[in-house]
Order: sequence, then C-alpha cells, then structure tokens
Amino acid sequence: MNKRFDKILVFDVWADYAHFRKFYTTTSPLTFSVPPRTALCGLIGAISGLGKEENEYLNYFSLDEAFIGLRVLAPIKKTGIAQNLIHTKDAKGPGMNLIKTRTQILFEYLKSPKFRVYFGYAGNNEKLLRLENLLKAHKSVYTPVLGLSENLAGFEFVGNYDYEIQKSDDFVSVSSVVPMEKISDNEIDFDYEAEYFTERQPLALTPERVVVKYDDLLFERNGKPVRVKLKSEFFELNNTEREKIVFIE
Repeated sequence: MNKRFDKILVFDVWADYAHFRKFYTTTSPLTFSVPPRTALCGLIGAISGLGKEENEYLNYFSLDEAFIGLRVLAPIKKTGIAQNLIHTKDAKGPGMNLIKTRTQILFEYLKSPKFRVYFGYAGNNEKLLRLENLLKAHKSVYTPVLGLSENLAGFEFVGNYDYEIQKSDDFVSVSSVVPMEKISDNEIDFDYEAEYFTERQPLALTPERVVVKYDDLLFERNGKPVRVKLKSEFFELNNTEREKIVFIE
C-alpha cells in the first residue's frame, strides 16, 4: 500500500444516546453497536460543512479516497426507550400539533457511547482538508449527531499523526474495529475475559443511497484491542500509545 495521505487525523466523539438503525428492522428499530462507516461519513461531513442537498457529501467519501477507522472507548451498553410517533399523513393544515393519531414504538439506543475516529483523506476537497482547524477550535458547520437528530454529539480533537505502514504474519494487537475480510483465515487470538462481537454493516453509499459494499466488523464490547492475523497492512500511529489501526474499507 502506497502512502496516500500525509497524516491521520484523530478525534473523539460521544453522546448521551445514539441510534444507528439496523437496515433489517422495521416496527421496533434496533441499533448497531458501533456507528457504521456511512454514519461516520455523515458526522465528518456535518463538522466540515459538506453539502446536504441530494446527499452531495457522499461524493467525497469513496472507499479509495476517504479512509475511516473507529475505536470503541466506552463499554457498549444498550437500552430501550418508548417514543410516540405521529401519523403525518393525517395532517390537515400547517399545525403538526393538531395530529391526534400516535403510535408508541420501542427504540433501542446506545447508552453513553464514546468512540475514537481515525481519518485519512486522499482527495482535494477544501472543506475536508480544513477539518483539523475546525476540530481544534471545537467548531462545526452543522450540528454533529450520533445517528438521529436528537442525539447531539460532543467531540474533541486528539491529534494529527504521522504513521508507519506495517505488515506482519504474526498476531497484531489492533485498537480499532476490524473488518473480517482483512483477517487471515479468521485467525483471532481470543482473550477469554473479553467480549467479542461481529456486526454486518454497510460500508459505502452512493449519493442515491445505494449500498455498494457490506462487511462484518469485529470489535470487543469494552474497547479492548483485538489480536488478529491480518491479510493486509496496518497503520501504526506515531503517538504515545502507538495505536495500531486498520481502516473500514
């Protein structure tokens, strides 16, 4: 793998609640345990101020241009919250408050989630290239959320790091979530005190919101590193922790 970007931008994000709806749920919406890459594209796009019209921002997050990784920083906890949904088709006139028909639905939410986002950008979009300055100033163009508009997110700049591209035939302790297709022969060194999960998630969307790739992501529920043998290279950050990450691609 050739070097395609100068540094890897790192920031943390958290919220009281988050919801990333699983695509196969209907009447009782369930949430993914970690934000899909597609949701992270929306988060980065909101902070940077990329256009929302007709999902314009998705043009800048192709798998060969935008490299995104994710780390779990807080234990993954879920809770159910009942919400009253109104029947907007019954609206007569401008007042939504006049709608009397409601349906109570139980939504599944992540409780007190916190994640670390890694971002390497090989394109030349001016708004994405100024992302570091916005994060440092704790500013965003649009309001950042974790999934739904009511799940307001806090964020904090961590650093912009040099990195080394490494390759190993041995087990590697990876801090980020790992796409299963990057693991050699499913070789995972399980810690029997850890809690491992995989989730099948969409990785990339077209502006028409057509999913072009899915994969299963491996992670540890409490944020511990996972030890795996990798088919491909990994990135070692030049920071105090020397985090080893792989991108979701």
